[in-house]
Amino acid sequence: MKLFNLKWQQLILSLGCLLLIIACKNLYPTNNSDAIPLRVATDPTFVPFEIQKASGDLEGFDIDLMNAIAKVAGFAVQFERLPFDGMISTLQAKRVDAAISGITITAERLKTIAFSRPYFKAGLAIAVREDNQNIRDFNSLKGKKIAVQIGSTGADFAKTIPNAKISTFNSGPEFFQDLLNGNVDAVVSDAFATLYAIKNGNLKGIRVVADLLTEEYYGIATPKDSPHLDAINKGIETLLSNGIYKRIYQKWFNAEPPELPNS
Repeated sequence: MKLFNLKWQQLILSLGCLLLIIACKNLYPTNNSDAIPLRVATDPTFVPFEIQKASGDLEGFDIDLMNAIAKVAGFAVQFERLPFDGMISTLQAKRVDAAISGITITAERLKTIAFSRPYFKAGLAIAVREDNQNIRDFNSLKGKKIAVQIGSTGADFAKTIPNAKISTFNSGPEFFQDLLNGNVDAVVSDAFATLYAIKNGNLKGIRVVADLLTEEYYGIATPKDSPHLDAINKGIETLLSNGIYKRIYQKWFNAEPPELPNS
């Protein structure tokens, strides 16, 4: 009888271990062996598109979108954190397969890298301190101290402002703090990221003025002649048609997404 009970105890213990292993595999799923590894660069300072949590994990609109594209396109995404101003050269050197970080599609960038179809409609905005009544539009920026992010379209735009004194920063939190401290008169940056930072961050005392300065589109950047670009484009198209893109957009911006061009 004791031997019989011992055998049952061993069997129950073995089954328990097996169930525990299965549960762990479900909780931490292994990559599909058929999935194509895709090294994707991102700069986790561009809130709310890329955010690095205290745990070190990434979240944000771009992160959700890239993971959703990977799921339908058969990729296994490996995010690599890079400063924004180093992404283009890294893509040119083919040290990564793609980059997603609110990268605006421009004619100049298309000379050296390739882009997916547009996945986000954006634009630049002017942010000032709430007590600043002098800056109202583009013309008001003449001769002012302007803060921008290195390598961004905001930095390119600021160069067109007559007599502007331009200060460059690696990330949004840095130039917003400089604005609050009174070291610069205005920030020229992405409108959605700026509005999100003002609404959800600790940026009391900052407001956005006038309408958008520009209309632009973000794309997923890849090296020229990338073998992955077609699959990425098909993934974006699938998400736009099956409603997943809309759900991701509403999650982060609480609004209906605008129509996007095919190219």
